[in-house]
Amino acid sequence: MSPTPSVVVPSEAPSGALRSVAPVTIPHYLESTYWWAYLHPRAVHIFERQWLVNLILWGNFARLRNAALAEMGEVINGRVLQVACVYGDFTENLVRRLGPQGSIDVIDVAPIQINNLHAKLQQAGADHTRVNALLQDSSDLHFADGSHDDVVVFFLLHEMPTDVRRKTVAEALRVTKPGGKLIFVDYHKPRAWSPFRYLMVPVLTTLEPFAMDVWNHEISSWLPEGAPVAKLEKKTYFGGLYQKVVMTKKV
Repeated sequence: MSPTPSVVVPSEAPSGALRSVAPVTIPHYLESTYWWAYLHPRAVHIFERQWLVNLILWGNFARLRNAALAEMGEVINGRVLQVACVYGDFTENLVRRLGPQGSIDVIDVAPIQINNLHAKLQQAGADHTRVNALLQDSSDLHFADGSHDDVVVFFLLHEMPTDVRRKTVAEALRVTKPGGKLIFVDYHKPRAWSPFRYLMVPVLTTLEPFAMDVWNHEISSWLPEGAPVAKLEKKTYFGGLYQKVVMTKKV
């Protein structure tokens, strides 16, 4: 199925049909480092394959996806923000958890990814009537403070230089409601006994030049000073190669 054309609407359009807002400038680091994975016309054709994204995560995609979604509950009746489109069926499974009052905003800085989300949800037969796909930069979100009950950032931080990562974490926390959850899933430095501690270094340093920052620093280290976080929980997976960090915002 061919992608649905983007439609220009206000950045906080009410829930309804899939939507996007333009224009947004694609960051230089994304163009220079990840053009082959997210921006090239053939990128979606190559990487939008469930078996491939699962292989890239060494068979852990479903486990990590479900761990993130479980933080929001079996039935989601609030407003959720997904920061960046994701290859694989993450968004489709998020949509399936929506209750009668639930809605989802998905933002991405790349039009090709927004268009892919349109097509992917339609092909999956997912109910997209309460999904807004919005063209926005994660480091400069166009949402009001505390506008979302939960915010999820799935395998995005490792693809960002430090300054952009700090702004993205700060913005994600800003738009999370008091008492709401900010959920990160990303890479993590494996335990000493894990062969992936050594196997992944050349892979990440070659293809993911910012990823070692996520190995060597806690996600909490990129929070702004005095960040209103009431609780922080961290769990690692697959010998420590992956992590889930959940921050609950102060009421």
